Amino acid sequence: MMAGNGRLDLVHQDAIHVETISKAQRYQKLHTEFSINPRRKLHILPDKPMAKKPTEVIEENSDFIKAFHKAREEPTKKYAMPQTESQEIGWLSTAMVASKRGDRRLNFARFSSDVTIHTELGLRSSNGT
Repeated sequence: MMAGNGRLDLVHQDAIHVETISKAQRYQKLHTEFSINPRRKLHILPDKPMAKKPTEVIEENSDFIKAFHKAREEPTKKYAMPQTESQEIGWLSTAMVASKRGDRRLNFARFSSDVTIHTELGLRSSNGT
């Protein structure tokens, strides 16, 4: 069975190799139908500029076009509810309260005070303008 130095002889190595291949073939599945993943961004590369091959025409109502447009939709149009915690943050993008520009509680317009005017004049004089 084993040679004197603890290594397998050639017959046993071959038997292990045959067993490994038979296990791999037993669980191997042949896939013959392929399709694109509609949730993955598709990168379309143009042909070479000097190529004389005619461009491929895709029919208008194909499943490929539908899957492509479905993958490019916004998450709010694809799903009824957010799928991840990150999506929960911006899921409701409409304003909860109607915006009023005159309401000083929600609109913080820039205004000048004596401190900001003094600082701005100091910065202008130090720049030489």
